[in-house]
Amino acid sequence: MANIRRSLFINFFTSTGGTVVQFAVTLFLARVLSPSDIGIYSMTIVFINIAHIFQDFGVGSYLQREKELTPEKLRAATGVIFTTSWVIAAAIYAGSDWFGEWFNEPKMVPVMKVLAICFVFIPFGSITNSLLIRDFAAGKQAWVTAVSTATSAATCIVLALMGFGALSMAWANLVNIITCAIAYIPFRPKYLPWMPSFRHWRDVVHFGMSSLLTNCLSSINNSIPDILLGKLGNATLVGFFSRANSTVTIFFHIAGSTANYGSVSYIAQAHHRGESVGALLNKATSLLTGIAWTALGLTYVFATDIITVLYGEKWLPSVPAIDGLLVACAIGTIFNYYPAAMTAIGRPFLASFPIAVTLASRVAFALALFDGSIRSFSWVICGATIVAMPVLLIQQRIYFRHRLSTMLVALWPSAAVAVICMAGAAFLKLAFPASFAPALVLLASALPLACLWYLSLRITGHPLTAEIHKMAAGFRARIA
Repeated sequence: MANIRRSLFINFFTSTGGTVVQFAVTLFLARVLSPSDIGIYSMTIVFINIAHIFQDFGVGSYLQREKELTPEKLRAATGVIFTTSWVIAAAIYAGSDWFGEWFNEPKMVPVMKVLAICFVFIPFGSITNSLLIRDFAAGKQAWVTAVSTATSAATCIVLALMGFGALSMAWANLVNIITCAIAYIPFRPKYLPWMPSFRHWRDVVHFGMSSLLTNCLSSINNSIPDILLGKLGNATLVGFFSRANSTVTIFFHIAGSTANYGSVSYIAQAHHRGESVGALLNKATSLLTGIAWTALGLTYVFATDIITVLYGEKWLPSVPAIDGLLVACAIGTIFNYYPAAMTAIGRPFLASFPIAVTLASRVAFALALFDGSIRSFSWVICGATIVAMPVLLIQQRIYFRHRLSTMLVALWPSAAVAVICMAGAAFLKLAFPASFAPALVLLASALPLACLWYLSLRITGHPLTAEIHKMAAGFRARIA
């Protein structure tokens, strides 16, 4: 457990640093590129994200979940991922013209071709990355993240200034992947063979086929908002919706990597030891919502100020989409560890059922309820999330013995903390003079709200309090 906490600590600061850099680049791009450029890249990247599911083919999860890894299994995993990656690269490159014609957006074509080349280099570092996660070797991953983030950020900024538009983000993506592949070489585990093989590919493919449907549906589900909005609306609406979604998910951009780091490996190890997965999910979800729900609540209160400070006033049309997306994100946080838990117990295909319900609901609601505004589209997304909740609750009760009553008991402190902090934020916002700039409002509110959050944790007896005290004690010990 101490090793896991250390890895999470390292991962948090690494991912936070990387997120800060990427966020700074995003702010820069918001002022240099047009909403159309952002929309073109968003429309293109959704298909690339779907292709990543077929490229990975569940190999990463297989390596993290498998109880014992032999050289034969590692060679087979390497062979499978090289094959799928290079086949996907060729398919995307060849089909890029068709996608541009279908969206009637020719600027998508060169962006998609550059992103297709990325798949050629992905497998050179992906196996090492999965094994480092399995071993909770966050320190080694931190070096790779630092180097790749710096090079890709510099590439993106320079190309954007040179007028490359949406292509600046695509080339930066390619530079990031190549840099990662090179940086992972010194950290390859000694037990990892260099040569791939197909002699024992059946185990890898069997697990990959089991997880492929779930992963594919999940990627499509995440991508369908941009696809639907691009088809029913236009690239500008996609750009505004993308900024609204980015604002809502700021917390997950900062802490999402840490919150999910090694979750499959950790739950799988607990499952192999015969421990209760339901109890583990209860605790993990309680800790996550203790922070995430408060962050979402504060985003609701300060939505206009946040968008103005981060992106500029030209992005204020994004604000109407925030309410629906916030509710959907709050619900999704409750089931954050559900897919990892299904993978950990060896049933990844079961996670496809609630995703399929969500996906079908998003399409149906969009066609029936979308009125041309991003506000209505955000509530389409929220409605689909609510429809899938019963399926998730039923499956959790059957496979994890995770009852709704125990889940509500674990979640009420997080809800109480979020409500208290939202009330405090609303009071602070009213107390500030109207002449205060949005940046000053956010800065002046930060410390009082942080103190109120910690006090709320103490009052409600939230389990996050004990974790904060343990981290503080460890930090003091290291300083001493």
